[in-house]
Amino acid sequence: MMRKRRNTNHPRKGAAIKVSPIRSSDAIQQIKNSLYDQPRNLALFTLGINTAYRANEILSLTVGQVNHLTAGDILDLKQSKNSEYRLTVINHTTEKALQSWLSSHPKKHDPKAPLFLSQRRNKALSVAAVNRLVKLWCKDIGLPENYGSHTLRKTWGYHQRIQNQASVAILMRAFGHATEAQTLDYLCILPDEIRSLYLGLEL
Repeated sequence: MMRKRRNTNHPRKGAAIKVSPIRSSDAIQQIKNSLYDQPRNLALFTLGINTAYRANEILSLTVGQVNHLTAGDILDLKQSKNSEYRLTVINHTTEKALQSWLSSHPKKHDPKAPLFLSQRRNKALSVAAVNRLVKLWCKDIGLPENYGSHTLRKTWGYHQRIQNQASVAILMRAFGHATEAQTLDYLCILPDEIRSLYLGLEL
């Protein structure tokens, strides 16, 4: 009787798996280019990296919640962890991606239809499916780290901090974290910022 081979890449039960943000703007554009002819996936990716929403919160969206939105409009969603509402403002990039997808959405006239429909089922995509998609998109362009569904909102936070100089306190509130250290660790920024302390000033 053959013994079943253990998957050495599978994490131990209960182990935490840390995923990275997409740090490079060029890599973000490469993924968008690769999804050019996949309007659903491009809208999912674009919405994900332009908000602080979790994947399950994004997947809870219906056609009717977004089909009227234009740049500058507010989208208000209930957080899955604490049931509090958290708003985001739709930007031009997100509006364009959403409208492109809605124009070809198979149930665009049904306001109660899931925004991000599974191609195999008549239901919304699952978080597991989004996790696989993000891993695939990142692998296809040669990104070296571990990625998953949390990569989307981590990418938003990372670039808000690095490019937009958003304060850690504001990002902490956006993510619903308890401490600033938790936010820095979540965004994989803490080691970079500590390193910059030593290299940014020489006495």
